[in-house]
Amino acid sequence: MVAAARVLVAATVLVFAGLGVGAVVTALGNRTADLEESQPAQSPFTQTSMAGPALEPQSLTDISGARRTPTVVAAFRVLPSVVSLRTERTVQTRDMFDRFLGRGGRARIESGLGSGFAIDDFGTIVTNAHVVSGADRIEVVDAEGQRFEAEVVGFDELTDLAVVRIPPNRVPGAPLGTSSNLFIGEPAVALGNPSGYALRNTEATVTSGVVSGVGRDIQSSSGQEVLYADMIQTDASINPGNSGGPLANADGEVIGVNSSIFSRSGGSEGLGFAIPIDRALVVAAELLEFGRVRRPWAGLQVLTDRQDPESVFGRPLVVEVYDGTPAQEAGLQVGDEIVTLNGRDVNHDLDWQVGLVDAGVGATVDVLFRRAGSELQTQLRLDEVPTGRAERIEVLAGLRLITVTPQIQQERSLAVDFGALIASVGEEARSTRLREGDVIISINRNEVRSAEEAGELFGYYARAGDGWVQLYIARGTEIGNLQPFRVR
Repeated sequence: MVAAARVLVAATVLVFAGLGVGAVVTALGNRTADLEESQPAQSPFTQTSMAGPALEPQSLTDISGARRTPTVVAAFRVLPSVVSLRTERTVQTRDMFDRFLGRGGRARIESGLGSGFAIDDFGTIVTNAHVVSGADRIEVVDAEGQRFEAEVVGFDELTDLAVVRIPPNRVPGAPLGTSSNLFIGEPAVALGNPSGYALRNTEATVTSGVVSGVGRDIQSSSGQEVLYADMIQTDASINPGNSGGPLANADGEVIGVNSSIFSRSGGSEGLGFAIPIDRALVVAAELLEFGRVRRPWAGLQVLTDRQDPESVFGRPLVVEVYDGTPAQEAGLQVGDEIVTLNGRDVNHDLDWQVGLVDAGVGATVDVLFRRAGSELQTQLRLDEVPTGRAERIEVLAGLRLITVTPQIQQERSLAVDFGALIASVGEEARSTRLREGDVIISINRNEVRSAEEAGELFGYYARAGDGWVQLYIARGTEIGNLQPFRVR
């Protein structure tokens, strides 16, 4: 709020800097005198001033053809569905004296801001996972300023998508398009609330640009394993607070969910990225039905870190096919090179992973592959990742965890049958004093049953500001506390 006010004040000074305040007042006074002398009592100028603002158009047909631009169409159709999200989370803070005296520290409320949009008339709101993750309270504010308490249906940090729910029939569902047929250069309109309520207006802000690129893969700067893959790139301004808002096309249909920007200054520099709406709707359907996102599984391992004369990154090469899996049933073999998935080129492992996620569990996908110089095609029906299979996730830079299952416990001779097993400790995580083979069973007295839970807790405390955590781990046959360390 303070920073925004300073910007506004600075802008005001610049407006008046040309003449100085005294000169401006004098110029305005002279202009008023001129009007009084030259204008009749019932002048058009006076009538326009008395009339007040023009009525808002009731439909697009009320807007003349010259003014009915793609930005106007998108704003007219999508704005009523856009909402602001205000979040509160309780954060424990400990200073050096608290740590020295062994005190628990103090609790403070940390506020957050984001955007979202309704995908139906029943109160289903889509936003980013990083907007609502860890929030104790979420308030949704619609374009008319009505406030609603929201409940989290579910969120998925891998795809950075979340669904929250408000009472039905309060916010209309947005017109939904598709992200499967976007053209580079076509108009794109970003909608959201980047200013919070600094502008004293709850209606969303609209910025326009073009679709700058499609299929963009970017690395998460936080080091967390977030699937920022196959993204829509746009130069429409996306600023902090726009997260979770819609990206629309010239027909006023939502084609993406604004998610991230590349910026050296912290503001928009014309490099914004949105999650394709087709993926967002698949994830939303999973969250609404299951409260989580089931991970699709093909039953094979691929290698991409290799020399490939036809691909900069190396097309996925099948290096293992598991028995009784969809890949085996589809006839795939070790040594096959994946070329396309559902008609889209697969140039590296992210293309393969995101193609599976976008298709979803239970879907049948077309796979074009190369074997011994010949191109062959098969159909692959995706299963869910088996519960008995360990799934690796990255929760800190250089630290990889695996969910402990009965099989993992038996293989590693672990003292516990639950928790998050540390599979590897990279150079960035050496200072944590964690070792490969340790099993994390609680974080700040929160029981950890899986690698995913550990990732969520590490992320929560890293965002909490102070960032100190106390781990309870199993190391060999011993179970005990690890001294507090800071997560970033």
